[in-house]
Parts: sequence; C-alpha cells; structure tokens
Amino acid sequence: MVPFTKDTTIGELLVTYPEAAPILMEIGMHCLGCPSAQMETLGEAAMVHGIDADLLLEKINAARAAGK
Repeated sequence: MVPFTKDTTIGELLVTYPEAAPILMEIGMHCLGCPSAQMETLGEAAMVHGIDADLLLEKINAARAAGK
C-alpha cells in the first residue's frame, strides 16, 4: 500500500480511500465535492486551510493502515 503524499489530489484520495472524507471534514475541508477541490493536492488544500500537511498525511495514512 503506497502512502498518500502532498501531491495526491483530493479526487485521487477520495476515489482510493473514501473513508478519508470525515478526516478532511473534521479539519474544515467541507468543499470535497467541489470540482476545483478534486484537482487540488492535499498539500495545497492544507496550505489554504492553515493546516500542517505532514500531520494531515500522517493521520490519513495511519487511519488507512489501521483499516479505518
């Protein structure tokens, strides 16, 4: 299982691991269905929302590895 990175788009993330949606929503990313958000990378989205991208990726990748 290849971990998600800052270059992974929100669209790729949600297609591959839809269980990540609540993680993104809980940190304020409520625009997941927006067409422009689908092409935005996790790194870009974290920056726009004032979130540490490394911590976000750590949380998403850990949840995926744990099967959540």
